[in-house]
Amino acid sequence: QVQLVESGGGLVQAGGSLRLSCAASGRTFSGFAMGWFRQAPGKEREFVGRIIWSDGVIYYADSVKGRFTISRDVAKNTVYLQMNSLKPEDTAVYYCVVQSTRTAIYDYWGQGTQVTVSS
Repeated sequence: QVQLVESGGGLVQAGGSLRLSCAASGRTFSGFAMGWFRQAPGKEREFVGRIIWSDGVIYYADSVKGRFTISRDVAKNTVYLQMNSLKPEDTAVYYCVVQSTRTAIYDYWGQGTQVTVSS
């Protein structure tokens, strides 16, 4: 029902920046959030942040707060993750997600985009 396409990943040096985009298409629903998870090699999947679509309220993981910024373009059904001051430990596959605000379930996941931060 909902398809998510991520883009913007790549290789960057420590201290640099990347901007990830996630465009959603398909069925829309009344209450949802869009956001990001990441999974580093050999580690568990980690919540990065999310934005409530209706009002723009944003939540971040402590590990990225102050460095990463989530934003949205409502007209384009797109969420962005601006990543600044990148660290090697930010290296991961980043997944765009859609969360139902009614159930709190992350119902839809993108294919993932690789972010590699070199030291």
